Amino acid sequence: MAADTPSSLTDSTGAPDTSGAPVVLRQRADFLAANGGLRVGTPAFVLLVKPRQDDSPAKRIGYTVTKKVGNAVVRNRIKRRFRALVHRVLGHHGLPGADHVLIGRGEAMTRDFAAMHADLVRALERVRDGKASSDRRPPRGKPRRR
Repeated sequence: MAADTPSSLTDSTGAPDTSGAPVVLRQRADFLAANGGLRVGTPAFVLLVKPRQDDSPAKRIGYTVTKKVGNAVVRNRIKRRFRALVHRVLGHHGLPGADHVLIGRGEAMTRDFAAMHADLVRALERVRDGKASSDRRPPRGKPRRR
């Protein structure tokens, strides 16, 4: 029965994902690939979106919060807020067949949830409209000699 379903719509055991929730990114290579996609910055997070080259319409999501933001309790609380946010927004506004990554910033802990919701909807609209940045800022400081 699991052989009939695409691999991106199954969980790690091979059972079909019937919850409608997006598939969570776990592999480092997927996060690195998303880093080469479109990016939109907000006060609470940076959204990265990279369309995949496969034919699967699944929306995949990844969360990352660095140690600069805070200790483990703070980082986990921010990731819980992100999961609740994605549960409400990604189904309607996410891009099918794309990987989405939320990178947490310090303000994600204290920012109002309604404001974060509006920020994520606006960021996804910017990506959909092609108004997102596709490249990173130029490096600061002196240019390297080669």
